[in-house]
Amino acid sequence: MPTVLRTGPYRIYFYSHESNEPPHVHVDRDDQSCKFWLQPVAMARNLRFSASELRNIEKIIIENERLLLEAWNDYF
Repeated sequence: MPTVLRTGPYRIYFYSHESNEPPHVHVDRDDQSCKFWLQPVAMARNLRFSASELRNIEKIIIENERLLLEAWNDYF
């Protein structure tokens, strides 16, 4: 479960066994979790994040999309 980025309260990572899916990341904070596709950036799943916090997370992912995609491609 490689962690790609930590920013503020968020841990952004992917699972090492999900290479059969399109590039994506998971984001956790406390007991909240979500999943975002990377191409294009879009939310795939949300567990307990508010709409405003999801917008902030999406902004972080967009700002770091290149880094996240590079990490995905390097790993898989």
